[in-house]
Amino acid sequence: MKHLITAICLFGLHAAQAEEPLACENTLGTRLADDAPATILLDNPDAIQLEAGRVEAQLGDNPTASLTAGIVLRRGDKLAGADSAIYDPESRALYLVGDVRYEDPGTQILSDSAEFEYDSGRIGFSGAEFSLGNNARGAAARLQIDQNGLLQLNEVSYTTCPPGSNDWIVEASDIDLDTQSGVGTARGMKLRFQGIPVLWAPYLSFPISDARKSGVLVPEIGSTSRSGNEIRVPWYWNIAPNYDATITPRLLTDRGVQLQTQFRYLTEIHSGTIDAEYLNDDSLVNDSRSYIGVDHRSLFRNRWRNEIEFRRVSDNQYFEDLGGSLSASTTTHLNRALRFDHHTDSLSLFGQIQDFQTIDDAILPDDEPYRRLPQLLATGFWPDRWLGMAWRLDGELVNFDRDVGVTGWRLNVAPEVQLPFERPGWFITPAVAVDYTSYDLSDTLPGQRQDPDRLLPISSIDMGLVLERLMRGNGSRHLQTIEPRLLYVHVPFEDQTDLPVFDTIMPDLNLVQLFRKNRFLGIDRIADTDQLSVGVTSRVLDITTGRELLTATIGQIRYFSTSNVTLPLAPGFSDESSDYIAEMRFLLLDNLNFDLGHQWGTGGNGTTQSQARMQYRPASNKILNLAYRFRRDSLEQGDVSWSWPLTSKWNFVGRYNYSFRDSEPLEEFYGLEYESCCWGLRVVSRRFISTRDGTRETTFGLQLVLKGMTSVGTAADKMLERGILGYSADSR
Repeated sequence: MKHLITAICLFGLHAAQAEEPLACENTLGTRLADDAPATILLDNPDAIQLEAGRVEAQLGDNPTASLTAGIVLRRGDKLAGADSAIYDPESRALYLVGDVRYEDPGTQILSDSAEFEYDSGRIGFSGAEFSLGNNARGAAARLQIDQNGLLQLNEVSYTTCPPGSNDWIVEASDIDLDTQSGVGTARGMKLRFQGIPVLWAPYLSFPISDARKSGVLVPEIGSTSRSGNEIRVPWYWNIAPNYDATITPRLLTDRGVQLQTQFRYLTEIHSGTIDAEYLNDDSLVNDSRSYIGVDHRSLFRNRWRNEIEFRRVSDNQYFEDLGGSLSASTTTHLNRALRFDHHTDSLSLFGQIQDFQTIDDAILPDDEPYRRLPQLLATGFWPDRWLGMAWRLDGELVNFDRDVGVTGWRLNVAPEVQLPFERPGWFITPAVAVDYTSYDLSDTLPGQRQDPDRLLPISSIDMGLVLERLMRGNGSRHLQTIEPRLLYVHVPFEDQTDLPVFDTIMPDLNLVQLFRKNRFLGIDRIADTDQLSVGVTSRVLDITTGRELLTATIGQIRYFSTSNVTLPLAPGFSDESSDYIAEMRFLLLDNLNFDLGHQWGTGGNGTTQSQARMQYRPASNKILNLAYRFRRDSLEQGDVSWSWPLTSKWNFVGRYNYSFRDSEPLEEFYGLEYESCCWGLRVVSRRFISTRDGTRETTFGLQLVLKGMTSVGTAADKMLERGILGYSADSR
């Protein structure tokens, strides 16, 4: 009798020795009263607790037990129940009959009968219906689940559609669902959509969670006007927990078969991605074509960091023919750099070797960027020194190299002394710097010095106020600030026409440039100036949340003398003032935000450049974006994009980017999304300029999403996320 009780108490677990102590409520005899439910416990944390309304035991050589009037079995977070059960000591199994149910955190099963094997911990159900934690459900003629969460199903159907709806369903002779690894495998599988068979496979592996696993991913199908129809069949290789690769054969019907490969790695110190693409024989150009890209990062324990960036294409038309996006087709240079940097509390060091591949045929050799072989930078800042002064040091040593034109070394050292005065609400920082630059040049023009240099003192005073006031009204409390700032800079004139121009440009005016001490970006030229930068910023903040509701800034530079330093072939600079520049950002409403940047000249010069963007988002699935960009003598563009529900299931998406200067659209796409409880459909047609000479390309994408299973067709959701600000496929 003791062995019988031990077997029942050990249901689904390892066998126990007969002499293990038992703790059972009520005394188990040959029969218990109907109103005395039995609870059998084992003093073992892994044991199962068995409760039964009535227990009848048959003693003898072959003892058996019958449990009726409702039974419940518990072990940790697992629960099983039935109307009745019979214990078989020979097979060491417990047979449950009538309204059998099983639950654990990831699985629910209903069945008419079930068999529990104690030694293996396996549970077998006949005629079972199941549901999983990811809203998946199904039915099986035979279902087994072991103590590790592995489900084995025979003659099974599977879907994520809610009960009463089988819009899509997977039927298979055998399916294994591993709830711990999040992977399912099917044999003899057939996928039906709206009752129509759309896929058959003798073997298929699919995810039932976010777990990674090796295998063929869902193919992507599309079409382009430049390359014909397109089919991609990605194969994912889960090499290790911190390494993986995706190998994608890509069939372009007008060009051939391209192989795309991406390898990713992540270690305690290193991380990165390597991309490689190869098309053996492009039928349209009769040549092989390739691309390789490397992004690597290392973070060492001694505060040193390393980055490697490398890009290379086989020909200048690669992105236009095979890139498939407007941004890729307008690429003019590919960067290749090896970088190291080190940071302490007061000193930063940076070094790199940098090169570029120029892929725009319109760029002449004299206009190509220089290689930096190498470039070394040092920046130091030491506050709170003698008499409260702060010391700053900027230094650079770089070798500029190119196949044509002047090349050589450049050394720049710029120590600075500051005497900051700062109190709550105001600051004044006078500073004096000395900027020294020298060159060691090769391939100079006749009469040009090979070792020119420059020494300039730079004096400045930077000052500002922060004024605050409380705003009360309509039951809310807001804080408004007014923050005026002045920067005075004086740099004497020195003739710099004998200095080369390696990397210096005249940047656009913006709020950062407004408070820089040098009008040029780069150190080949330092503008002589006697100027005052004036700016004021006002903010409105919600005191309760700290949220910034409104920000507005306006500023201008006033010049008190004529500047004589210019870039080669550039006109002289004799303006009395810069353009005005203003920026505003409004977040007054939760569902509406607005950004505006505007630059305009004094007198009759008019607008130099302007940009505005507004986003209206009354709900997570309702987005309307409006944008406008203008730059004098360069561009004028309008952009509208949206994602808006037409009904509870249909959604209209699109983007229209128009050039007013060229009187033609740059990019436009329109699409419809259908969303049901367990599947979705995206149809998108796109037309855009794919080459720098204005050639247009038309693409068409169709994506079928089976929720909890996979998606079939093109990756239309990724294109929509790139083209519509704020769009997310998960918000549908």
